[in-house]
Amino acid sequence: MSDLKHEKYDETTTAVPSSPVNGDLETGESAKLHRALKGRHMQMIAIGGSIGAGLFVGSGGALAKGGPGNLIIDFMIIGFMLLLTVNAMGELAALYPVAGSFYNYSIRFIDPAWGFAMGWNYALNWLVVLPFELIVAGATLAFWTDPDNTGSPSISIGVWITVFLVLVVAINFFGVKGYGEVEFALGLMKVIAIIGFIICGVVINCGGVPTDTRGYIGAKYWHDPGAFRNGFKGFCSVFVTASFSFGGTELVGLAAAEAANPRKTIPTATKQVFWRITLFYVVSLFILGLIVPSDNQDLSNASGSGDTRYSPFVLSFKIAGIKALPSIFNAVITLSVISVANSCTFASTRTIQALCASGMGPKWGAKVDKKGRPWVVLIIALAFGALAYVTLAPEGGTAFTWLLSISGLSNFFTWGSVCFAHIRFRKAWAMNGRTTDDLPFAAMFGVTGSWIGLALNILCLIAQFYVSLFPIGGKPDAEVFFSNYLAAPVVILFFVGYKVYYKQWSFGVNLADIRIDEGRRETDIDAFRAEMDAERAEQAQWSWAKRQWHFWF
Repeated sequence: MSDLKHEKYDETTTAVPSSPVNGDLETGESAKLHRALKGRHMQMIAIGGSIGAGLFVGSGGALAKGGPGNLIIDFMIIGFMLLLTVNAMGELAALYPVAGSFYNYSIRFIDPAWGFAMGWNYALNWLVVLPFELIVAGATLAFWTDPDNTGSPSISIGVWITVFLVLVVAINFFGVKGYGEVEFALGLMKVIAIIGFIICGVVINCGGVPTDTRGYIGAKYWHDPGAFRNGFKGFCSVFVTASFSFGGTELVGLAAAEAANPRKTIPTATKQVFWRITLFYVVSLFILGLIVPSDNQDLSNASGSGDTRYSPFVLSFKIAGIKALPSIFNAVITLSVISVANSCTFASTRTIQALCASGMGPKWGAKVDKKGRPWVVLIIALAFGALAYVTLAPEGGTAFTWLLSISGLSNFFTWGSVCFAHIRFRKAWAMNGRTTDDLPFAAMFGVTGSWIGLALNILCLIAQFYVSLFPIGGKPDAEVFFSNYLAAPVVILFFVGYKVYYKQWSFGVNLADIRIDEGRRETDIDAFRAEMDAERAEQAQWSWAKRQWHFWF
């Protein structure tokens, strides 16, 4: 593992480090990604970049399985875990804004084989989620084309899949700048929509809607049908829905390689995640649990169907008798899903391009055109979108469900690895005589936060194992278990395959061999430290209120 000390970075590009087994990376035109993402892009990616079907549709199935109490508790747990994870990732990304950041940190600070497994696991996750999001986007239009739920919409979902796939292709034609502008516009729309839902939900709960015959609701649905459903299994079952809903929160770290000024934008974007978790998830779902009963029959159809007629957000307006808002919010969901589909393409292509550039994939996958687009990988990723058409076949839904199961646990592996890589990094950092004063951004919760984040990720994997082995309302079933837990053997296969192929039987890197300053954009470390000291001296003169604002925002 000592080969890691020979890794080289090109300070003028966003090339990833050389593979520990394949020698130095040959940088050049094939390794260049454009740094076109501005501060407003990074902040909106952090705030609303991944809000889509998981929150707007999947939360309905979670509400039905676990009840409003479990829904809030589990989303708060996952949200807290993500807050710790994103802080750890933000510290690493601000210091090392390199392509393929997640797998890169695992290679450098954990183990090359584990980094290889994490990189391809993360790429596969987004590759298979893309066709799922296209299917959901098409299904949202059944709200208008098949309002009576006959099963035969006036326009086939295949037509809409084609339209949305072409739209995603068009967005990616403009490269990373197109991705940033689309995410900024759609993210802003999602922010406005959720704030509007929260305000409207409060009005509904207080009985302020004349067409709602329920009057004042209060906490009625927390008592009848109850705050908690299906016991401990219900509690565990919500975890996966929550993780899927939060998936993509880490994209701000992946985008660091193409950020114009990651030292400034990454810390700010990282802090925004706290407010996204609090406002968009916890508050909105709390309001949702107050105005939609968890025993509503339509909620059980919301889990994984993508049909927004069963979205609890749309349903809340229907139950209240508000005629215009269901259609308006359904349109918001449609655009949100397109946003996530756009993120799928960005995440998968940048990860695969970085893997190929570091020798962990075919060389042709590392090619980047003059506009900073990894065009070869982009074609492959968009071709994966065509898998959405499989669901149109009689047995296609079953086949696609198995394919999608690869992504079921992917987030937990990614987030846990980020936390552990941060723990290992801090140890290597200290071994080189460095302190947190030498960092452009220090995680708000330090190494302790990463240990807690790692432990919570492991607990989530255990909880999912339990409900996969003993599903709600059923007996142990091998098909159900593997459809929920398939990602685990896939990760193990990548990990073991790497070890066997390269005959590397030990585990872990020697932290003493790591050149801790390689991979940084700052070429003059002393000048950088002087600049940081000057900034901290200025901040020390700020008022207490201004320092708190800077800490949280």
